[in-house]
Amino acid sequence: MSEEKLKKYNVGILGATGAVGQEMVKVLGERDFPVAELRLLASSRSAGKVVDAGKFGKVTIREASDDSFEGLDIVLGAAENDISKKFVNNIKASGAIYIDNSSAFRLDPDVPLVVPEINPDDAFKHHGVIANPNCSTIITLVAINGINKLSPIETLYASTYQAVSGAGAKGPVEMYDQAKAVLEGGEIKTGVFPYQIAFNLIPQIGGFGENGYTSEEMKLQNEGRKILHMPEMKVSCTCVRVPVERSHSISVIAITKDKLDLEDVAKAVSEAPGCRLVDDKASNVYPMPLDTSDQDTVFVGRIRRDLANENGINLWCCGDQVRKGAATNAVQIAELFVK
Repeated sequence: MSEEKLKKYNVGILGATGAVGQEMVKVLGERDFPVAELRLLASSRSAGKVVDAGKFGKVTIREASDDSFEGLDIVLGAAENDISKKFVNNIKASGAIYIDNSSAFRLDPDVPLVVPEINPDDAFKHHGVIANPNCSTIITLVAINGINKLSPIETLYASTYQAVSGAGAKGPVEMYDQAKAVLEGGEIKTGVFPYQIAFNLIPQIGGFGENGYTSEEMKLQNEGRKILHMPEMKVSCTCVRVPVERSHSISVIAITKDKLDLEDVAKAVSEAPGCRLVDDKASNVYPMPLDTSDQDTVFVGRIRRDLANENGINLWCCGDQVRKGAATNAVQIAELFVK
């Protein structure tokens, strides 16, 4: 075996105690990432705690500070925007590549925004920082990438059905506590979400902009244009929080430049990297959140022609937003440099 194949990397995780940070540790182990040292960084509240890092053994959490990144080759960011911005210059100064899951740098023209199945070459144009896209953006674009190869997508209409774990580890806890209160006649308490989420839907994720769309809804257009290198693509999106624990679902209508044959579309989806065609109408088989949780493939089904536009393809997709929508995508970016 060559020396290059034997090389191992010092990897840090900023925000290691959160849901995405913990999943990054899990994914690194599952994918046999060549880790020499795993450095877990978090706030002072978690510093000193010893955690089970799976195949990497017991690891002591360190407090993130300006000098925490010396000697690291790769830093995976799983922290909030303000923390990411606070430490980005220290990470760059250390010489490490920073792969950031926050939204802090996604639209920065000097920062590549990467989905490895779609635009891996962009990662190598980095200046120290690579951004991980929004979870729903990743899942949607992986689902439609094969279609876009057949004919350029000019317009997307999308409605997302986003799981409560997308709001962090406290999201599912609040949903289950509220469900118990409803069933037992107790008091409904809200904290993570502005309204009761148990047995309910909330058609708002993020703050509203002047155009009436939320910040979450604009991400699919703004990030999608950058990832696909399609600055003219138009997207109209509605994002809904639903009482599902894990895995986001998206209803998508893709309007392509040319009218496509449905068999060609199904074949393109089935062959697209990161996709699985799950579409057997005769047997009532289609993607569902339960089936896509805790794995990295985007399931795509309900493929049909749009009845309002002959160039429209209507589909339904599901994917685990903690894994492919966040942690796994970041690790896959890191793997581009290992390979």
